Amino acid sequence: MFFTDLFTAFTAGLMLVGLAELGDKTFFIAALLAMNYSRRLVFLGAFAALAVMTLLAVGAGQVVAILPSQWVHLAEVVLFAGFGLKLLYDGWRMDGCCDDDEVTEAKTAIAAADAGQIDPKALSALGITSRTFGLVFLGEWGDRTQITTVMLAATHSPIGVAMGAMSGFFLCIGLAVVAGRLVAGRLSERFITLFAGTLFIAFAIAAVIRGVG
Repeated sequence: MFFTDLFTAFTAGLMLVGLAELGDKTFFIAALLAMNYSRRLVFLGAFAALAVMTLLAVGAGQVVAILPSQWVHLAEVVLFAGFGLKLLYDGWRMDGCCDDDEVTEAKTAIAAADAGQIDPKALSALGITSRTFGLVFLGEWGDRTQITTVMLAATHSPIGVAMGAMSGFFLCIGLAVVAGRLVAGRLSERFITLFAGTLFIAFAIAAVIRGVG
């Protein structure tokens, strides 16, 4: 039973959190920074930020789990269904291959961080890592993936959720720093959005079934 719950939580974290991060603002922040700085340092800073965010969200999920289970399951169903319907609606309205809005937001965040610096490209290794950490951490704060992680950790194995979410982040950030711009140009943003929306709806239905059970 323990390993079944662990695997279910891992899969949920990997699919919902990891997929939602693909093509997101933080994905492009890492991709754009990797074009000017060491890919290893950008990856280290971005993954560290997402790992810390995941641990904070899982901890928050354990606090939420203290609430009556009926309330938690109801919140899970409402949030996942809401995310799913919003993604399906957004995906249905899309007609392009990629989302320029996410790229624009990433560029704006980086430009804001550059403001006031004499020469952003002259940063030390620690400076590059900390700068990436700060940009990704702030970009992810209050994001859909953070809320999703909180709810998953409140209703599933927190260890499994943390492992799944971090695995998803590891793959996404690795892809971003290695070939982010190339991959982003070939991604079907509409397909990813629709698929993610379908997954959220499926998990909302699963939450309903689990709550009834």
